[in-house]
Amino acid sequence: MVRKAYTKDDIRNIIKDENVQFLRLQFTDVFGAIKNVGVPVSQLEKVLDNNLMFDGSSIEGFVRIQESDMYLYPDLSTFMIFPWSTDENGGKVARLIADVYTAARQPFAGDPRGNLKRVLSEMTEAGFKNFNLGTEPEFFLFKLDENGNPTTELNDKGGYFDLAPLDMGNDVRRKIVLQLEAMGFEIEAEHHEVAPGQHEVDFKYADALDAADNIQTFKLVVKTIARQYGYYATFLPKPKSGINGNGMHTNMSLFDETGNAFFDETGDLQLSKTAYNFLGGILDHATAYTALTNPTVNSYKRLTPGFEAPVYVAWSGSNRSPMVRVPASRGNSTRLELRSVDPTANPYLAFAAILEAGLDGIRRELEPTHAVDRNIYLMDESERRAAGITDLPDTLLSAVNDLAEDPTILGALGHHIAEAFISAKRLEYQSYRQEVSAWELDTYFEQY
Repeated sequence: MVRKAYTKDDIRNIIKDENVQFLRLQFTDVFGAIKNVGVPVSQLEKVLDNNLMFDGSSIEGFVRIQESDMYLYPDLSTFMIFPWSTDENGGKVARLIADVYTAARQPFAGDPRGNLKRVLSEMTEAGFKNFNLGTEPEFFLFKLDENGNPTTELNDKGGYFDLAPLDMGNDVRRKIVLQLEAMGFEIEAEHHEVAPGQHEVDFKYADALDAADNIQTFKLVVKTIARQYGYYATFLPKPKSGINGNGMHTNMSLFDETGNAFFDETGDLQLSKTAYNFLGGILDHATAYTALTNPTVNSYKRLTPGFEAPVYVAWSGSNRSPMVRVPASRGNSTRLELRSVDPTANPYLAFAAILEAGLDGIRRELEPTHAVDRNIYLMDESERRAAGITDLPDTLLSAVNDLAEDPTILGALGHHIAEAFISAKRLEYQSYRQEVSAWELDTYFEQY
């Protein structure tokens, strides 16, 4: 998606020419939920002058009630008209993504988008120009009942790359692609995924901030279009037992003034020392940032052996069973693919943590463990241990506890976000522990 350097006058003119009647200022809370404040176009000047206020105490993880007044500062380059929003009078709805500021007109430390900007500035100070990310968020389509509520019935029984009639999501995905293109996305492919009812739309990589914005916009579009076709779209990692879950494979590369800093034609696998050190940091901090890349109890139902999702901290130049692999492309397309991430991640926090882990590897000149070119799922524990392969956390609580002990990843979040996130996720896990599941009743009830 190509950002345009809109001026205030550009936006005023577009709003007039396109008959935009309503504006939505979007931002994201600590837990990845998209929030918005809507205003009629009569409030445009207040929006453009950064004078639109909202109650921050009503947003989980933001501020206390006595500190509630906050400002939304719109990023003009994110101006976009929703293609589906025209009303009966021709009026349209546009959106702007905003950064959150305090009443004292300072960047709010609890704003995930602003926090990612902070970490990106550290990257720039380290001599790099861009952190490019290409993500592959997967989703399931479930049928709606007669009242418009989601059911647990998948939309089809298709499999990987299937066509109709097995793939019943063709029309939905096509409409999603067309709407995204109308909004400026460059779509590379769309297809049915491995599991029944599972789908994927791939869009072009972008720098970290744009990539995070794009993911949030993508989720909104997918859910909106799915509803129009009578389906409910979910990015939940494991909505159904016994089938593959939703991942969000994340391809990443660092660029400096000379080009892709991960590429070295003379290096082993044509990877540079920078790439290997970045990879060393990704592996070294994996258990800590997993709390951010896989932030729900349900995330760890996906991270189990047997369903293609990685469960071990390892890397390979070709093998898809480790957590990190190196796709075959070289030159400016040289990149690392982190396969553990799922789409419930708050992209602003996940990207900040991943970047900080890699930068720490560069600072400390960390060398990654040896590449693993065998199927790790077929190795026993002693073989994995001999190869230096360790496990990813198997519960949310374990991941959060690892996060709480890693000063580098905590630094990538800042004190405010780290404290809010860790506290909330520990409570979330305790709430989960108190629930008795159907599996427990089915397995134990009559036995004991």
